[in-house]
Amino acid sequence: MAVTTLRTVTATADHVPAQAPGAGPAGVVLDASATTHCRRRIHLDHDPSAAAGPQALPDPSSAQRLADAAEHRVRIGAHLGRVAGAGWRAVPTDAPDRVAATAAAVAAGAPLIWGAVLPRSIPTAPPGPPSDPPPAVPGLPGGARRGGAELLVRLPDGGYVPVIVVRHRVTDPGSGALTSSLPETDPRRAVTDPARRPRTQTRDLMRLAHLHRMLEDAGWAARPGEPFGRHGGVVGLDADVVVWHDLAAEHWPGPRSTLAEYDARFADRVAVATAAATGAPALARPSRVMECRRCPWWPTCEAELAREQDISLVVRGDAATALRAAGITTVARLAALHPSAEPPVPMAGVSFPDLVALARAWQRGLMVVRRVPSVAVRRADVEVDVDMESFGESGAYLWGALLTRPGGTLPGDEPDGYRGFATWEPVPTLDEARSFAAFWTWLIGVRDRAAATGRTFAAYCYNEQAENRWLLASARRFAGRPGIPDVAEVEAFIADDRWIDLFAVVGEWFLCAHGKGLKRIAPAAGFAWRDLEAGGENSMRWYRDAVGMDDAAPDPTQRGRLLEYNADDVAATRALREWMTSPAIEEVPLAADL
Repeated sequence: MAVTTLRTVTATADHVPAQAPGAGPAGVVLDASATTHCRRRIHLDHDPSAAAGPQALPDPSSAQRLADAAEHRVRIGAHLGRVAGAGWRAVPTDAPDRVAATAAAVAAGAPLIWGAVLPRSIPTAPPGPPSDPPPAVPGLPGGARRGGAELLVRLPDGGYVPVIVVRHRVTDPGSGALTSSLPETDPRRAVTDPARRPRTQTRDLMRLAHLHRMLEDAGWAARPGEPFGRHGGVVGLDADVVVWHDLAAEHWPGPRSTLAEYDARFADRVAVATAAATGAPALARPSRVMECRRCPWWPTCEAELAREQDISLVVRGDAATALRAAGITTVARLAALHPSAEPPVPMAGVSFPDLVALARAWQRGLMVVRRVPSVAVRRADVEVDVDMESFGESGAYLWGALLTRPGGTLPGDEPDGYRGFATWEPVPTLDEARSFAAFWTWLIGVRDRAAATGRTFAAYCYNEQAENRWLLASARRFAGRPGIPDVAEVEAFIADDRWIDLFAVVGEWFLCAHGKGLKRIAPAAGFAWRDLEAGGENSMRWYRDAVGMDDAAPDPTQRGRLLEYNADDVAATRALREWMTSPAIEEVPLAADL
């Protein structure tokens, strides 16, 4: 049977022009993104019968992220090309055969090749058994690789190593990253960076391993034993260094190297895709995971999961895998178990009674149930709700705060209410320092005045990970500028028990059958956002309009929309906290009563 690849959406992740549907040289043809996508998504991408099934509408936010990433790559390529000199060879994006153009540059020994597209390759040797081998499918053909690298760097022996350009951060504060400062792209000149540690993104490592294998298949890789011959580089959002990763280093469980992990994943995805394309028994079934939120196939999977009451609708991760292995495949089967009985399998880090209660709550359509009769939430005389808005990883453009005084006001107190500390210059910008300093000075002033007048103080957020990250990042980025606190001062604030994460409170005292996000939990407290389109993804589009990105004039109405959205977010955390400490909480069913 001819093997047909019906969808090419994942190919854009490797920046290779889409190919017309047709049989690959060894069956299915996969790019690096296949190794980080859900196995069921790979199945649906290659199953001819799935084409008629429901799919999600195109996501403008995802499309915009792809466009931003493409623009970032063009900018980096233009900069490197200007400073590289005679050793630079760029493969034209409109070349009739970009693979041939890349091959010509390799044959000429070009030191740096930008925009390389590698030959489709059939693995020359079995990559080794996957860690969780898929069932054998007799008679099915193998798979081929496709992909391209933003940059190929030639080593002294003539072999090349790949460098990719991404639009996310690739290091964190710390030490140990192996970096070369741009425009230097030679891994032999890389040094251990005392101020950065590598942020090991799985998608970056898998793509580098994929490209390394393709270079090997083409005969363009460094010879065995060549120093840095098994390295790959990443240029991130800040675009000031190349971060080099040793693909042969064993830092995956097992222990396994990045190359070994990639080989296992690629072999598995080839088996999944080939079985789907040829009509063989499916090797991947649907299961709800984090990727589902942005997957085009979610409507197809959601319908099947709901029809079957699949266990992953309420239990995810390792717990769902363990329960499935024990035959507990549906919500109904889990709900039928006695919470005090011995769990059917060991449940490391997960309470079995909680899982049973979650299943029962889901069956009854309950958003939340209480773990305990009374819910403890710290309250204070002076309370501040905080919510930060960032534009991806570019910067934090808005710090919103809602001031309330349950303990009453005193002469000289400023009015209660919402305050937004914003910069409307496109981030990253030094104006972030001004807006952050104004927010911090105001917040600490409220705290210190409460202490000076003998009143208690508390500040609240929902899921402190984002706020804490940008509190610390802002203090580090703008250190020494007017009003910017020392990092130690920010760390002390974060560690103070008066900085309260309501997300953690919800997780401790409630079971949430449909997720713990603020947009899902606050309605249980009777709160509703004024904007029916309120959400993080939509706010990214509003922000672009608000600051006049894409050569457009700034839109003041979108600035107002963002401020209203942020004001509602902090109002939601206030409503949630007040609900949890009111008599109304007794109307929420107890888990023990389900």
